[in-house]
Amino acid sequence: MPQIWMTYDELATLNGCSAAEARLLALHLSLDRRKSRDGNTRVKLSPALMARFFETVREPDFALDDAIAALRETHRRMSGVLATEQDSLRRGVA
Repeated sequence: MPQIWMTYDELATLNGCSAAEARLLALHLSLDRRKSRDGNTRVKLSPALMARFFETVREPDFALDDAIAALRETHRRMSGVLATEQDSLRRGVA
């Protein structure tokens, strides 16, 4: 099982609360805490919090998916037009 460590600010973003509330949550859940070399305290996520984190990471960006699909469709259409024009030129049809 992977370990995910977050600052209180990151944990707050994950839970939709303030950093102070995230700190209280970490204390309430008895999450492991460590002071990092950068001076920030990080907490190790519990399996339930890791599941929530993975859900947020895996949520698809529908706008991006739609843009990619539109680009692929445009490419497909343009490739078809170019192929048709090249076939016409090979046959001597203008």
